[in-house]
Amino acid sequence: MADTATIEKVSIIVSKGSLEGIYPALIMANGARAEGIEADLFFTFFGLDAITKKRWEHIKLATVGNPGLHLPTLLGGMPGVPDLVTRYMERKMDKLDIPPIPEFIEMISDTGAGIYACKASVDLFELDKDDLVEQVQGIITVGEFYDHAAGGQIIFT
Repeated sequence: MADTATIEKVSIIVSKGSLEGIYPALIMANGARAEGIEADLFFTFFGLDAITKKRWEHIKLATVGNPGLHLPTLLGGMPGVPDLVTRYMERKMDKLDIPPIPEFIEMISDTGAGIYACKASVDLFELDKDDLVEQVQGIITVGEFYDHAAGGQIIFT
């Protein structure tokens, strides 16, 4: 394991649009910035939900096929269960002072972390800059992301 003093930069790829897919990336980016480590977040595929204006306040916990919940698939797919489990997790996170996604993204952006949307995914979902939250610094290609990531650690969530 690398000594944290040697890590100067992390680039985190967010590809899942559920609470358990987005929060690890936000927590890692926030932790990196708290340690003085440069951090960039690259949102792709369904991870774009975290930075899309009409979606970022409506992220749910995946209840079907999520082995970490220890919930039978049939029960996880019943109407109302995803909302119930999501509200339960949000209350638990609130007690631990873990902010909601919009506030967390704003907080991380304010620390100087880079927040980028994947151009291919933005095109795939027919979005544009106006559909994304103001903290997004750019819609970039994978090649441009690699340029930002050069010399650092890449983390997939």
